[in-house]
Amino acid sequence: MGDVKGFLKHDRELPTRRAVPVRLLDWKEVYEEFPEDHLKDQASRCMDCGIPFCNNGCPLGNIIPDWNDLVYKDRWHEAIERLHATNNFPEFTGRLCPAPCESACVLGINSDPVTIKQVEVSIIDHAWEQGWVHAVRPARLTDKKVAVIGSGPAGLAVAQQLTRAGHSVIVFERADRIGGLLRYGIPEFKMEKRVLDRRLAQMRAEGTEFRVNIDVGVDVTVAELQEDFDAVVIATGATLARDLPIPGRELKGIHQAMEILPMANRAQEGDWAVDEVEISAAGRHVVIIGGGDTGADCLGTSHRQGAEAVYQFEIMPQPPEARPGANPWPTWPFIYRTSSAHEEGGDRVFAVNTIEFLGDDEGRVRALRYAQVEQVVTDGRMSFEPVEGSEVEL
Repeated sequence: MGDVKGFLKHDRELPTRRAVPVRLLDWKEVYEEFPEDHLKDQASRCMDCGIPFCNNGCPLGNIIPDWNDLVYKDRWHEAIERLHATNNFPEFTGRLCPAPCESACVLGINSDPVTIKQVEVSIIDHAWEQGWVHAVRPARLTDKKVAVIGSGPAGLAVAQQLTRAGHSVIVFERADRIGGLLRYGIPEFKMEKRVLDRRLAQMRAEGTEFRVNIDVGVDVTVAELQEDFDAVVIATGATLARDLPIPGRELKGIHQAMEILPMANRAQEGDWAVDEVEISAAGRHVVIIGGGDTGADCLGTSHRQGAEAVYQFEIMPQPPEARPGANPWPTWPFIYRTSSAHEEGGDRVFAVNTIEFLGDDEGRVRALRYAQVEQVVTDGRMSFEPVEGSEVEL
């Protein structure tokens, strides 16, 4: 490593988030640009640990210590080559991945881990700015045709790899634009669509063909795919949402996250004006049931749409600030986290379960009833039981 004592000289540092009152006026990404000299300091914190657990923590097997060292040595072109060797789309993962690599960082045993995710996204953004990311045409073409069903991150990755191997690849997408959840699920404040569009332009230049508004099984039959293609890759994603089968679920005004987020994204694409969105939190009291990343995306969206008040419910108890003894390194730490959306406002309510929606005379939801819950383990199985007398109407 370039500086084996870098972790002793520099504290962990992340880019600054834009001020809340400013960023709530737009849908742009929340983070300020990170200074290059600060980034080199962060890369130097990679400590030549011998056995880099970060590699194992990364589902892609990114060769993290190598490109940390290359950034520190100002060898950016080599860094992007090393990064692209294991990751087709580091600009996506560098913005959206929960960074299990950082949870597995050896430095994290007794200090703050290396800012791996920030180094990753900085490498790829620098490479785009320098013009180093270009179409990679195959050395030779095969006579094989492959259909990829779905244009989310999995479909795009397999399409790019197969195209570069020389096969003729056609990606079928049911929606009117390519990108899947990257297009219609991820809010602009987490990743602006320009980041997706520049990568799609590269893929088109490489030879990947995209066809939109095609519902496979309806517009194109299975028999036609079998006749026209040598192989078919199904990358349709998890399109069936989990529901909450409780009294009052049929009331108007209760929506799935993947009804709300696509509409907000379409408004940013210019499909309609922001104030014409069919499902909007503007001026409303909103309850988000679910405390994960998707719930946080709905929270940030509600803020930008002008919600009057927002509550986010989570059935699990509030996590601790630091790892408990039963959750040691290098496992994923179940700790309390504050996303940019949580920083912007709203009330987080832990250890509660919604038990009923209440409606008005017009069939619209007006309130809900929820109860505090506690974890109970019976015969080795955990369940959530309501706390007697804890029911509340909101």
